[in-house]
Amino acid sequence: MKNVGVVGCGLMGAGIAEVSARAGLDVVVAESSDAAAKAGVARLEKSLQRAEAKGKLDSAAEVLARIQVVTDLDALADREVVVEAILEDEAAKVALFKRLDEIVTAPDAILASNTSSIPIMKLGVATSRPTQVIGIHFFNPVPVLQLVELVPSLLTSDDTTARSRAFVEGELGKQAIDCQDRAGFVVNALLIPFILSAIRMMESGFATAEDIDRGLVLGAAHPQGPLALADLIGLDTTKAVAESLYEEFKEPLYAAPPLLQRMVDAGLLGRKSGRGFYTYG
Repeated sequence: MKNVGVVGCGLMGAGIAEVSARAGLDVVVAESSDAAAKAGVARLEKSLQRAEAKGKLDSAAEVLARIQVVTDLDALADREVVVEAILEDEAAKVALFKRLDEIVTAPDAILASNTSSIPIMKLGVATSRPTQVIGIHFFNPVPVLQLVELVPSLLTSDDTTARSRAFVEGELGKQAIDCQDRAGFVVNALLIPFILSAIRMMESGFATAEDIDRGLVLGAAHPQGPLALADLIGLDTTKAVAESLYEEFKEPLYAAPPLLQRMVDAGLLGRKSGRGFYTYG
């Protein structure tokens, strides 16, 4: 699969586009508006130039030339694999998969979602080809982290899963793990309750954000603390994944704490908004 489509050029979409182009693939990214497309191009340029400055890339311009950012979904018609990376909203994703089913013309094209938690089955049955719909879940920052979760639904064919693995491991050079189609998959089903516990600990006044994070970094050898990680993920995304997990399992450990809900309502989303549990310049 040499022709890749990505829907969304935010943090995740731009990262998926970047690693695909760095692997020599032809990439078309669809955004919702001219402003979003312009911001996406700027995000790609900044990341690629940083990689070039660090000696991890020969030519940022050469990689960028393999990426076309557009505002028309119809530009994805000839793609062999399309990865959806829009906001973590089930209704929006279902609507998008219905559109992609109408637009993408290649009979064996893979329609993939980068969702963190939404069941792949719900996206697959929105199309006329659920056997070709699969979860391909990357981790942020995509150019750095090697893990990808492969999530077939009950209707995803073995061929789609095998070709998705070949794309992820063979073309992109990532490492894939197999997950069942359950909310949260493997990583978030373990990670989100951990982050929510840290938020509850801070919310109760048991410990400060700084001490919670320092404790996990220095006492458990974590590369960063759970609250700093929540800021990196995005508090809106953290809340959305928690709600999806709670909807599916009805376990109290998955319920979003009031503090998290209020911070999202206030627009305090972490690094991407400049303020979350910490303030960013």
